[in-house]
Amino acid sequence: GLNFIDLMVRQGNIDNPPKTPLVPGFECSGIVEALGDSVKGFEIGDRVMAFVNYSAWAEVVCTPVEFVYKIPDDMSFPEAAAFPMNFVTAYMMLFEVANLREGMSVLVHSAGGGVGQAVAQLCSTVPNVTVFGTASSFKHEAIKDSVTHLFDRNADYVQEVKRISTDGVDIVLDCLCGENTGKGLSLLKPLGTYILYGSSNMVTGETKSFFSFAKSWWQVEKVNPIKLYEENKVIAGFSLLNLLFKQNRGSLIKSVMDKLLNLYTNKKIKPVVDSLWALEEVKEAMQRIHDRGNIGKLILDVEKAPTPLVS
Repeated sequence: GLNFIDLMVRQGNIDNPPKTPLVPGFECSGIVEALGDSVKGFEIGDRVMAFVNYSAWAEVVCTPVEFVYKIPDDMSFPEAAAFPMNFVTAYMMLFEVANLREGMSVLVHSAGGGVGQAVAQLCSTVPNVTVFGTASSFKHEAIKDSVTHLFDRNADYVQEVKRISTDGVDIVLDCLCGENTGKGLSLLKPLGTYILYGSSNMVTGETKSFFSFAKSWWQVEKVNPIKLYEENKVIAGFSLLNLLFKQNRGSLIKSVMDKLLNLYTNKKIKPVVDSLWALEEVKEAMQRIHDRGNIGKLILDVEKAPTPLVS
């Protein structure tokens, strides 16, 4: 699976990136080729998907058994590689952090991306949830049925949301950071929850620019704790990778994956795969995410031959 965090790793926009040479990637699917001595519950030949602390973009991957899950019979390998990061992130933000319930409203940025589409599908499993989404206008036709109200990512979505829902929304899921932080907080209803789960505005042009990086942070509205309590608002952060690899919450993630796989089996959710790319095409695949051209998840497929360049 190819994720926005991979672009941030490439540009050095994360804390303590590993030293090079480095194989990127945090999730994959494949067939079990070998097992550790004490591994129970899996056999050689099993179809599995897994979280990996780097090194997922490879032909052979090794990861602790607690991060590995069996793939349902009717799920393809590309779907399985598109499943863990997006759906676990979306589920935990909606249900573990924000406590989504019937009749609530949610604003999600990048509604056409992998997490955005997972959020939209999970919201549809709860009665009467209103989903406001922002996305590039060329994606609107493809994703208009997945959300209740769709806005252009460059439009004044704050006014649009307030026009439809005068008192705002219950949950804001923000992967953009920058100036959107203040806008998101301003849209929250009392007892609403704002969750920052990424900072894709930090990803600059082809090369990392310190000045554009600093400008993004400078635009982040400073949060006043006293104002939070006066307005009854909740501000939260969510990082699935830290939860998995730094805070040792693998057992919690496993219980979430069990629920998600149950939803998949009951045909309530289905990962959206944008496109498959050969490993040699990773530069072009990353550029597609950088340009926000994807609808759903991009997948690197080790068995795919590169597409011949047309002269």
